Amino acid sequence: MELKGTDFQKKVWAELMKIPRGTTISYAELARRIGHPKAVRAVGTAVGKNPYPIKIPCHRVIASNGTIGGFALGLDMKRKLLKDEGVTIKDES
Repeated sequence: MELKGTDFQKKVWAELMKIPRGTTISYAELARRIGHPKAVRAVGTAVGKNPYPIKIPCHRVIASNGTIGGFALGLDMKRKLLKDEGVTIKDES
């Protein structure tokens, strides 16, 4: 798999691949893990530019308040992927 992106994006994508199946982390936690705790929005942008959203599991990143956040392939797909992994997401209503 050839990843074309900035060094920052590649760092984010590499960290995404470390998130175990059936678990989630927040965008803020992802930013902290890559050593840029104040770059939450930049991390979200990098997650959104993930060229392989199934292979590199960006669906495991959720909002800090426990709600689903976003997903390039749509929120219904994100919910399905998380459900298949046994993850329950906080209701946003």
